[in-house]
Amino acid sequence: MPTTLFGLGLKRSSNQLDYPPAISRKQSSTTAVVELKTPSMEHFKRPNIGLGKKHASNDKRDKQSKERSQSKHKDAAPAPAKAVMKPVKLGMIMESPPILFLGGPQEATGAIISGRLQVSPSAGDVVMNTIVMYLECTTTTARPVEARCRECMSTVTDLYEWNFLSKPKTFKATEGTQELPFSHLIPGHLPALTHGQIGTIDYSLHVRAKSSDGQETELRRELIIQRALRPGNDKNSVRIFPPTDLSLHVTLPSVIHPIGEFPITCRMTGVTNKRNDTQTRWRLRKLTWRIEEKETMVSPACAKHAAKVGGEGKGVQHTHDREIGTDELKVGWKTDFSDGQIDGEFMAAINSAAKPQCEVDAPNGLKISHILVIELVIAEEWAPNKKPDQATPTGAARVLRTQFNLHVTERAGMGISWDDEMPPTYEDVPASPPHYQADHTFVREYDGEDIRGDMEQLTLEH
Repeated sequence: MPTTLFGLGLKRSSNQLDYPPAISRKQSSTTAVVELKTPSMEHFKRPNIGLGKKHASNDKRDKQSKERSQSKHKDAAPAPAKAVMKPVKLGMIMESPPILFLGGPQEATGAIISGRLQVSPSAGDVVMNTIVMYLECTTTTARPVEARCRECMSTVTDLYEWNFLSKPKTFKATEGTQELPFSHLIPGHLPALTHGQIGTIDYSLHVRAKSSDGQETELRRELIIQRALRPGNDKNSVRIFPPTDLSLHVTLPSVIHPIGEFPITCRMTGVTNKRNDTQTRWRLRKLTWRIEEKETMVSPACAKHAAKVGGEGKGVQHTHDREIGTDELKVGWKTDFSDGQIDGEFMAAINSAAKPQCEVDAPNGLKISHILVIELVIAEEWAPNKKPDQATPTGAARVLRTQFNLHVTERAGMGISWDDEMPPTYEDVPASPPHYQADHTFVREYDGEDIRGDMEQLTLEH
């Protein structure tokens, strides 16, 4: 390369450093552009059933959700030099137990939340115009269409709304803290709280209180929603490995949990192939199992950056795979060449340090599933039928690989949902006894000798 061009020096200064090129690293993830058939979690919106509530229009609701989404990121901004005292202090007391959906999205009846919102005047009496609380669902993707766009990165959906005040109300300092009760039945088809590698689903209760002088006070409380599948009968699966005669019978539990071990029972048949004078057989040398977590997330594009993915209604699909548990076994099974089978049972578990996620399939494009992969290393042997213990390796070996679907879920506890704990309603009361004939009751006097004899023995004590 010449050092001068048109009389200008092109020599590099001594204070510049030569940086090595970036090293490309192989990632276990893929990306694809897909079309979004349904808006993100739009069907979660349900009409408010509270007394005296008024619903905002769609444009107004979307604007409010956008403002609250931006207010959620205010913590990243630098704090002001002087804090302004809020007119009221907000607090919240939850009375209901942790939210746990029992069963799948189609069969779960939901869960009831109840609590009290505490409002305390900071200094003197204060007039509050509105106190509104939202049940929000926030969907965040780690790989947005535009890296610096908050609308592409996070989406806030209102699932329910409480309007505590129908008209302005004065909160007096002499009365102290006042409590506003609230309750709601959360539908059971909602996806559970999920913090995946490329996508998250969070729930929160967001309170916004506005005073008569225009000052606003906010309170946000995280809401943990979990789902538990009831355990059922164990699953029996059979895998065949052609061109050999080997068959693998595996017994797995119907559901597993992020914490704790679970048993796996394996039985391999067709191990021995006998001829007239000799036999060939397969000996199990090593067994390896691993649990893989597969995550898929669709990153939607906002209206401003929709052109990057080919128009509105489309998004970018990302996938991410990782191992959350693995082990290698070289002993622990019983080999019976006379019957031609190998039996074994071992314990498997998910590594809790990897922060595994439960199974979820959300309409917004987030899907997490798990599979169990079993690899068997077998070696072929030859032996005479008269002396089966004198086996000679033939040098042939195979690696048998198979996989099974796993259902990772939270523990169901007693497995009793909220509707099973309620007392029976009026419609559940059984039928009454039959009526008397002709709907009349007759009273007859009884004058018998047996009753007169008993009455003589009765005395009154004071």
